[in-house]
Amino acid sequence: MSITTNPSTSPAGERKQKARMLTPFLLLFMFAMILANLGGNMYGPFEALYLQDLGATIGQIGLFYTLSQIIPLALQILGGWVSDSLGRLRAIAIGSAFGVLVYVPLLLANRWEWVLIASALGAMTRALVGPSFDAFIAEKSAPENRARLYGITQTLFGVVSVVGPPVGGLLVDALDFKGMLMVAAGLYFLATLIRIGMAREAARGAESRPAQLTFSGLKDNLGAILGLVISGGLFTWIMVTDGVRDIFFNMSFSFMSVYMQDIASLSISQIGIMSGIFGVAMMVVMIPAGWLADKVGERVNIAAGFLFIAVSIGMIAILPPASAAWLYALGWIIAGIGVGLLTPAYQSLISKAVPERLRGVAFGLLSTSLGLVSLPAPLIGGWLWEHVSPQLPFYLTAVASLLSVIPVWLKFKVSGDATESLSNDSKDKSNG
Repeated sequence: MSITTNPSTSPAGERKQKARMLTPFLLLFMFAMILANLGGNMYGPFEALYLQDLGATIGQIGLFYTLSQIIPLALQILGGWVSDSLGRLRAIAIGSAFGVLVYVPLLLANRWEWVLIASALGAMTRALVGPSFDAFIAEKSAPENRARLYGITQTLFGVVSVVGPPVGGLLVDALDFKGMLMVAAGLYFLATLIRIGMAREAARGAESRPAQLTFSGLKDNLGAILGLVISGGLFTWIMVTDGVRDIFFNMSFSFMSVYMQDIASLSISQIGIMSGIFGVAMMVVMIPAGWLADKVGERVNIAAGFLFIAVSIGMIAILPPASAAWLYALGWIIAGIGVGLLTPAYQSLISKAVPERLRGVAFGLLSTSLGLVSLPAPLIGGWLWEHVSPQLPFYLTAVASLLSVIPVWLKFKVSGDATESLSNDSKDKSNG
């Protein structure tokens, strides 16, 4: 009697499967993503300070972040639909072209209102690149190892969170904001050239037959995804819990760099280092978190991630002003662990909750719905800061994160039928 070993479960098969998870093409894709977002992470953590440098008050910063969320509401679903229709790499290349233009008003700005133009162009970029990135990674994996691949790619992507903020802070100290933005623009331009080359290569292969962009196609996709929204199932609860989280995160995190400077009394370089510490903690956790999500289910990671985030934000808010820097660093480390647990699990769960042909629209719809419900959050956070206390928005965010654990644990379950269907789709895809 001979024993036939399943190659996918043997040690050699496991090594081969793991090797296939990161192909040269996927590594090049991730390299371009890192380059593009390195510049964004050199600037992003200091955006509120840049607005302040251009003359904005706390109230105007809150207004800026509220206004800057309006344009994405009209674009995220369209961007996801373009991605589903034309292909992931085409959509990313188109989005990157808008991304290059983001730096023009940023560099020319002499008033904070100029930055709104950059925010509008950035919204076009994110609408095309964001849903395409998440859907592209899902298509390169099977359901049983999807969270792991998200963990690996997010760990690679985490380089931007580790390197970007400290380098950005140092460049601001040495060259001012304009000099830092010129360096960031150069990195993004190089990434755009790589992405255009990849899109041209895909146009001769996997994306050689794009669907036409028609109103009827958009209507069909929207009808299908809205059916999932109102079904009361997994996708519905993903939207509800992520919407609550987004409201409170925007209420507080829009002012995090100002809080770190004005309340914690940290320098710009130190704020950059804090963001880098957060990125390191997140990277360390991502890959084991992806493995854990594949083994025990995504809801375990997501519930634990919310707990860590609640502790970290509550800790940062409860510290007396101008406490020792290492105490704030500890809070950032705990936050990094929380986000590291959440991210691959959320991405994997969303990809399993919708059919492959709707993934772009689904990721876009999530961003749109979250932006819609959280639209007034920065204004509310600014008002609470000025009229009650700077700490209150952060306390509220900590409480909301803690309460989110309840619906996550009760509702974030993938049904057996859905898992089987997705597994069959993946096998068909890999055999094609």
